[in-house]
Amino acid sequence: MLNFEIKAKYGKARTGIITISHGPIETPAFATVGTLASVKALTPRELKELGTQVIIANTYHLHLQPGEDIIAEAGGLHRFMGWDGPLMTDSGGFQIFSHGAGKEHGVGKIASIFPDEPDRGGHLKKKPGKSLVTVDEDGVDFVSYLDGSRRRFTPESVIQIQAKLGADIILPLDECTSPLHDKEYTFNALERTHRWAVRAVEAFSRYGKSHQSLFGIVQGGAFEDLRKKSADFICQLDFSGFAIGGSLGKSKQEMHSVLEWTIPNLPQEKPRHLLGIGEVEDIFEAVIRGVDTFDCVVPTRTARTGTLLVSDYPRNRMHILNSRFRNDYRPLEENCPCYTCSNFSRAYLRHLFAAKEPTAMVLATIHNLCFMERLMAQIRSAIANGAFQDLMERWTGKTSGLSS
Repeated sequence: MLNFEIKAKYGKARTGIITISHGPIETPAFATVGTLASVKALTPRELKELGTQVIIANTYHLHLQPGEDIIAEAGGLHRFMGWDGPLMTDSGGFQIFSHGAGKEHGVGKIASIFPDEPDRGGHLKKKPGKSLVTVDEDGVDFVSYLDGSRRRFTPESVIQIQAKLGADIILPLDECTSPLHDKEYTFNALERTHRWAVRAVEAFSRYGKSHQSLFGIVQGGAFEDLRKKSADFICQLDFSGFAIGGSLGKSKQEMHSVLEWTIPNLPQEKPRHLLGIGEVEDIFEAVIRGVDTFDCVVPTRTARTGTLLVSDYPRNRMHILNSRFRNDYRPLEENCPCYTCSNFSRAYLRHLFAAKEPTAMVLATIHNLCFMERLMAQIRSAIANGAFQDLMERWTGKTSGLSS
């Protein structure tokens, strides 16, 4: 079972410890994404050495490959992937969205999730396509991207799948709406998500393992009354913590508003997770509004394309294939203790990426995840020492404007 203890506060920001059967998680914390029971390019031993506290895997993808029954026969996800630390699994709701409304509206994981803000390529959104998903009152029909077979998720089946996977923290099925959905659609999806949440809690009482904890998901898009309505409803159910999901608006400013509407309606004594957000600036903005944990593919995905996270570059990004690094024999960051920075130069990393050597992705991923763990440790320390606003200004060049 899960226990959450708050250690220190700075305004709404707080640091604490989530204790679960596979160990403690010091918060605020970053959950490293291991979609298919693997953090791409790294082994569990390397993750431990980096200080990784928790991994989040993907129910949707694991259901399709290799299947929850195979993982259960292996002794559960921890044994299957050789990770003995805390594990989360999401519900697959966002992946269903990305193949459904995300395709129809041209927003999703690849383009910016904020359609009023350009992605890194300068594009506002993807080209719209045809939905592969059908949502009804009972659940969701979708087409496997692997073999084209038709599959179905219900609130009950998603709990059963995650019970077999055996992660410590699991999430119920929800309908993730698009920032381009109108209020009427968002309201209807919200009501359906609430009914699914009730069914999920009941299913968890039957199928959930003794070491597992179920988090509720707050939906409602970028509509203040819907977010508050959802938080009030979800908090009445027997959840061990809460995740803030779905559309976070058309811009980052709208995301900040969503957090300000939602978090005051969540109980202080339970942890709060922000789904799919992990940019440096966004982490600071969310922590100061009361978020405890995060997950995001950015550190690992960008590492594999040669984008390194550093403290002194615009948006904290260094693209190592830039020609100016050809003869740069300094480490990526002088004060970084990771294996990559302790042993290799920028010039060497550039050479590996230019030569398409697999080692490049390994070394880059090591550095990016070390960067995230160091950042979160600094945030925890700053909250405890009453210096969070100063740390935020040093990292982002601005303050949130919120009172401490």
